[in-house]
Amino acid sequence: MSTVAEAPAGVYRRLSDWHGELTAFRRDLHAHPELGFEERRTAARVAEALRVAGVDEVHEGVARTGVVGVVHGRGGRDASARAIGLRADMDALPLVEENEFAWRSATRGLMHGCGHDGHVTMLVGAARYLAETRRFDGRAVLIFQPGEEGFAGAKAMIDAGLFDRFPVDAVFAMHNWPALPAGTIGINPGPMMAASDRIEVIVQGRGGHGAHPHLATDPVLVAAHIITAAQSLVSRNVNPMDQAVLSLCSMQAGELGAYSVIPREVRLVGTVRTFRREVQDMMEERLGRLVESVALGFGATARLKYQRSYPATINSEREAQFAADVAAGLVGEARVVRQLVPSMGAEDFSFMLQVKPGAYLRLGQGGEGSCFLHNSRYDFNDAVLPLGAALHAALVEQALPAS
Repeated sequence: MSTVAEAPAGVYRRLSDWHGELTAFRRDLHAHPELGFEERRTAARVAEALRVAGVDEVHEGVARTGVVGVVHGRGGRDASARAIGLRADMDALPLVEENEFAWRSATRGLMHGCGHDGHVTMLVGAARYLAETRRFDGRAVLIFQPGEEGFAGAKAMIDAGLFDRFPVDAVFAMHNWPALPAGTIGINPGPMMAASDRIEVIVQGRGGHGAHPHLATDPVLVAAHIITAAQSLVSRNVNPMDQAVLSLCSMQAGELGAYSVIPREVRLVGTVRTFRREVQDMMEERLGRLVESVALGFGATARLKYQRSYPATINSEREAQFAADVAAGLVGEARVVRQLVPSMGAEDFSFMLQVKPGAYLRLGQGGEGSCFLHNSRYDFNDAVLPLGAALHAALVEQALPAS
């Protein structure tokens, strides 16, 4: 396991004293993964930990399994109305874990393969520190969100009145990042992650015998041409200064045993990733025209189903600069990457950033032999738990300084 260099005194030192407790809590969560909107045990553990820590308000069942804690600063409820939101995602993945350590998943087919167990633990640690010290003026709103992995849990919490019930001036989140050295913090004042869209192309032809293709309209051939032509959308339609990805990842056609049967229908499934709304609109419009036109040229028909899932995660510049400065105060400027290259992955914290200013940070946890996210042998690096919790707490203390 990698280690994190000693940060300046204060919040980090206090949280380092709780490292063993945080590690035990994180490993308990890892051993009991739950999918989106099924995080009942996880939510109960979080609510219990918040109450034990002395958090002033603990609200359960927000958007089904979400939990929101509120810590009041030194002035109590009658102090400043300003508030900072901190968010952690709680859900696991439908993945078979291949690790052999004692805290591996106890539920086959479910795994914390993205580090959400660590995210929850870091925010619980920050909650304990903030409730104990209260070195800020205002409110810390601690958001434990369900269903990040494809369920749009952030949007569900917003739709359930999250920011109406718990108003905040800004909201922050962080995600572990194995590609960065342990203890390094990365951020970008702008795009952090791409919009994620699901695409499905349905090609209709006329089935027939493979020995008599002239009597059929082969949708497999049409699909092959669509796959090839679709790659020109990025290379010949997207400005080289922009970024986009189009990947067709699945093709379903016919039956494997029916080697001489031309099927009637082919389905292609894939994803489009973009950062700018204009590029997203262009990709949807031109891909739709392309699949129809290619199919028409072969005497077949094709249609596109385009589903916009998560919007791009775009940090607001002021909050990103602030978060980077706070990070530098903890780990030193040399260990802060202020112009982190954006990822073409997606994140539903983007919904929160559409309605509130804020920033999404990466917390390095890499090291020799570390696996990347969504790998069946991945595990969160417990060495960075105190630092992540300290960064959460420091964001609150420095955004809401006590008078």
